[in-house]
Amino acid sequence: MKEFIDGAAFRQMIQYAASSINLHKQVINDLNVFPVPDGDTGTNMSLTIGAAATELNKQDTVDVGKAAEVTANALLRGARGNSGVILSLLFRGMSKSLKGKPTVDGREFAEALNTGVVAAYNAVMKPAEGTILTVSRRCAKRAEEAAEENAAAEFVLEAAIETGKKALAETMHQNPVLKKAGVIDAGGKGYLIILEGMLSALRGEAPLETLEETAQTWAAPREKADFGQFGQEEITFGYCTEFIASKASPKSAEPLRAFLNGMGDSLVLVDDDEIIKVHVHTNNPGQVLEEALKYGPLLTVKVENMREQHSEILEDAEEEWRVAPAEKQYGFVAVCAGDGLAAVFADLGCDGVINGGQTMNPSTEDILKKIENTPAEVVYVLPNNKNIIMAAEQCVPLATKKVIVIPTRTVPQGIAAMLAVDPDAEEEMNTNEMLQAMEQVKTIQITYAARDSAFGGFDIAEHDYLALFDDALFGTSKNLSELISQLTDRVLQEDAQFITVYYGENVSEQDAQEVADQFSAACPQVEVSILKGGQPVYYYMISVE
Repeated sequence: MKEFIDGAAFRQMIQYAASSINLHKQVINDLNVFPVPDGDTGTNMSLTIGAAATELNKQDTVDVGKAAEVTANALLRGARGNSGVILSLLFRGMSKSLKGKPTVDGREFAEALNTGVVAAYNAVMKPAEGTILTVSRRCAKRAEEAAEENAAAEFVLEAAIETGKKALAETMHQNPVLKKAGVIDAGGKGYLIILEGMLSALRGEAPLETLEETAQTWAAPREKADFGQFGQEEITFGYCTEFIASKASPKSAEPLRAFLNGMGDSLVLVDDDEIIKVHVHTNNPGQVLEEALKYGPLLTVKVENMREQHSEILEDAEEEWRVAPAEKQYGFVAVCAGDGLAAVFADLGCDGVINGGQTMNPSTEDILKKIENTPAEVVYVLPNNKNIIMAAEQCVPLATKKVIVIPTRTVPQGIAAMLAVDPDAEEEMNTNEMLQAMEQVKTIQITYAARDSAFGGFDIAEHDYLALFDDALFGTSKNLSELISQLTDRVLQEDAQFITVYYGENVSEQDAQEVADQFSAACPQVEVSILKGGQPVYYYMISVE
């Protein structure tokens, strides 16, 4: 039985935990009881701890304190969604407890678990029972008790997990929504999978080859290649040379292929009856083109210096992370998905728009980058999704600028908040006006049911139309027109003046106009407009003011 945890062991524990939760993330996602297509708890937790595994893989950490610090910092920046943020806070507390320690035994590890729980509870405004917080608290309490029985780290962690399993089973009865659905808490399940992965590694049950095979799954895929991983010295041939030559004779292009293979790499040669098309990386583009002329006149030629391109790409990457000097008092960053919605926020004065929302929560680091790029003294952040608010709030102590998070839960709330901005007003007044404006907006969102479910008094079938009114499930139907009719009756109770229908990426303008016409007919005193939002997941986002 392992008595102590050192830096190398902790490193492998986190890496194997990341691999474990990645393998089980869909199981966790499927525990989401709300039938909208947003079951992303497992994905968020996997990406969050995956950021730590990736960072630890870059360095050798001898001390457990240093390994915990690297883990906590990576988790903080990589945190996605509420579950990811809470996970990062649990490890942030652990890191503080383990600071400066070369190794830890079971007592010290138990103390670290408890410190993490305190940090997480302090950060959550209204902690609820039957969540990841409950499971982590019960695990930590049992760890302390177990450490008095046996101070071996392996014994303590094993005892904590056994109690955690019982606590997880009880979440079904602590939360009425979980009880009705007959499922356990997704976040608590993810946390236990992480602890079980850590225990497997501590026991030596984590073969290195397994870690290496799954290492590529630890972090979120990049939207574009990271050329900062490569130096110019790795560019063997400096010129990307492309041309099309008209064939003046029927002779074979194979001799040209052999010549070009000797001149560079990345060769692609297409030879048909009329032309020869070539792409090749070489240090001598002149010789390449001279040889090509032997086959016929050149129709097109393009030669690019790849070393210069590499330098420009790196400069652009550095620009992404630069701290923009303040050119004005207020700046604004918003999160949304859809080109139309992004354009609305840009038109209203947002300096940065982050692509994200339901099913694709941006990380704390994604939000922080946009904040730092904003040329203002004070940066307002509009998360526009309840599962992104906590990640945005983590940027407050990390940013070099002053950050104010307006806790918008929907895109229409974010748009209303932006409309309330007065660039000449005092900060406190602007903040209050934005908060008041967001609360005056009612949001209707229409999507589809991701699974069969019984929720909120409704029997829901997979693929049914499903409407949310603010944060609550309003209704479900197989007929969209009937569902809209029910919504118009509800809107009549709001004494609204304006309705804006933002239609999604798979909705035609004609269909959106028919929905708007239903609202106009039912609410003749209301001004109704439509706008292509281009959002995924939701057919319609409807703002009622």
